[in-house]
Amino acid sequence: MTDKYPLPHVTLDWLKNRAEGYLAGHMGFEPVEVGYKRLVARMEVKQHHTAPNGYLHAASIIALADTCCGYATLAHLPDDGHSFTTIELKSNHLGTTTEGYIRAVATARHLGGTTQVWDAEVMRESDDKTIALFRCTQMILK
Repeated sequence: MTDKYPLPHVTLDWLKNRAEGYLAGHMGFEPVEVGYKRLVARMEVKQHHTAPNGYLHAASIIALADTCCGYATLAHLPDDGHSFTTIELKSNHLGTTTEGYIRAVATARHLGGTTQVWDAEVMRESDDKTIALFRCTQMILK
């Protein structure tokens, strides 16, 4: 199975191009690693990612984590899958930041034929402090 995933066409360039013109592109989503049961991405914190209080908006963290897990799902689609949709997600917010980069590391917990479950840890890159834990379930579209 490790030689099948990630799917060969799912390269960093393919993922970057896929983001252009969509929410991921507008958010500044940058995939940096794709591998077996794993995808890593980052995003530079800018003013439009923050809430009026000046701290990182929870929705920005969720957008990074969900996109990271979603792109990981694309890299691990079963043979009869053509796409996916998120059917459940949960996040726990443990910290925040006002500047720099945040990074999400998505890890597969279940790669089934009809569903996948992914966890993501979101960290500040400046000190590797975990600022959020995220889990989602993806339904495979056939």
